[in-house]
Amino acid sequence: MAQVLIIMGSKSDLPVAEKATALLKKFGISYDVAVASAHRTPARVEDLVKDSEADVFIAIAGMSAALPGVVASFTVKPVIGVPVSGKMTMDAILSVVQMPPGIPVAAVGLDRGDNAAILAAEMLSITDPEIEEALRAYRIEMAEKVIKDSYEVVNALL
Repeated sequence: MAQVLIIMGSKSDLPVAEKATALLKKFGISYDVAVASAHRTPARVEDLVKDSEADVFIAIAGMSAALPGVVASFTVKPVIGVPVSGKMTMDAILSVVQMPPGIPVAAVGLDRGDNAAILAAEMLSITDPEIEEALRAYRIEMAEKVIKDSYEVVNALL
């Protein structure tokens, strides 16, 4: 059983999904991935969500970005929306963050599949100490990189 189901609105969203899957792998979180359009294959979206045993959903979509909201309409489990940049960037952002009352979607930044994975991991860590530890280790790793970068920049400029 996958802990996270990632649904992309189209194949072109793959680079954003790859950011998410890389971190889910790093944290030892199982996941499934599918392509389903809120507008072109709404029955497929419904079937994927209703048939899934995932604890968290990540919905990645550009253009009108209706997918996260449609996913949320079929489940009471957490849905993380990732707007994708493109021709209609503002529409994508607003579609994810401006959900109506009662059907919330957690929103991460534009193209931030990585942050969606981290947020999913944080949700799962509430009941899974191994994921919590993986998140803590990741934060330490990020801090160490910043310190290393600082030394390199300072040494290059002095």
